[in-house]
Amino acid sequence: MKCWVKTAAAIAVSVSLAGCGLFSSEETVEPNPLVDFEAEQQFQQLWSLSTGGSLGSKFHQLVPSIDEQQIFAVNVEGDLVAADLASGRINWRVELETPIGGGVGAGNGIVVLATESGEVIAFDTTDGSERWRYQASSEVISQPQMNAELVVVQQLDGKITALEVGSGERRWSYDSQIPRLSLRGTSAPIVAADLTLAGFANGKLVAVENASGRPVWEQRISLAEGRSELERIVDIDGKPLVYNRIVYVGSYQGRLVALNPGNGQVVWSQDLSTYRGLAGGFGNVYAVSDEDHVHAFDARNSASVWSQDGLQYRRLTTPVVLGNSLVTADADGYLHVLSQVDGHFTARHRVSSSGVQSDLLVRDDVLYVLSNDGRLTALKFK
Repeated sequence: MKCWVKTAAAIAVSVSLAGCGLFSSEETVEPNPLVDFEAEQQFQQLWSLSTGGSLGSKFHQLVPSIDEQQIFAVNVEGDLVAADLASGRINWRVELETPIGGGVGAGNGIVVLATESGEVIAFDTTDGSERWRYQASSEVISQPQMNAELVVVQQLDGKITALEVGSGERRWSYDSQIPRLSLRGTSAPIVAADLTLAGFANGKLVAVENASGRPVWEQRISLAEGRSELERIVDIDGKPLVYNRIVYVGSYQGRLVALNPGNGQVVWSQDLSTYRGLAGGFGNVYAVSDEDHVHAFDARNSASVWSQDGLQYRRLTTPVVLGNSLVTADADGYLHVLSQVDGHFTARHRVSSSGVQSDLLVRDDVLYVLSNDGRLTALKFK
């Protein structure tokens, strides 16, 4: 029996909840059944490969990463694979034989992952040889991010740590106070040339100077309200989005906010509860609510463009833009394709019976999906 947050959005809650005792079976809701529609598009599978293991049952976001002509993916058992982007042929494989907590980040000739014990490990992208290791102060369960100089990891204890790309030596660490109770998950930071933007379980988005680790600004995205600790959860669990020179970020039981990246000033805000990341396209910002309604907001002024509630409680991934469409996956392994114009369904494709919990990846109009059974699949529209 699985244990869900009270919104039935199927979030794994922090160990502070101590099991399923807080929620009765009466609070479990069923996902919306799939409805028939006339498909306007079809997917073509380009290739598929197995990482050799599954993603486990802890709702880990083991997101793949692309660097040049290779794609990298890891499973929860510690099998890291590097495959040719065009053919899916596996170039090399490393078997760490230790549980993995977060996805992989790739760039600058290295691919980086983190174990459940908080050890950050970098490998050479050419042959999988180990380059360096760093022991973080707590578990890392989000995808490592990087620029030309730094690898930045966000930790479960509220810290973000910047490591030198070449050596793994720590350049700085920023510590944020986190509440006693939170969702089990952390946002992945955005690492730009000069600043790192990170969202925390206390509902704040912080900009940190990459050269020194000095905080430049912070902005409260959501304010904890309510009588119970559950009602006061305001985590930022989805990765912020930079779109048309504006930063967009959402929070659980909070708001969707647009900010000026230079000073953190709020451009607009919209009430929305989400624990997923965002997508941008057609002048819109796309978000999945905690009830799995897909929303499109005008990126300039927050006006609602359309809303699609046909996937309610299907445990959707962060949406991604693919051509003129918006794509999200669900816990039953279906890919759902929506029109960016009005949100109507244009295609559906089941990629795996095991389900999909990791966020999708798009490069050059090709969609890459890592399913819960550890299979990585590349697809495109016919």
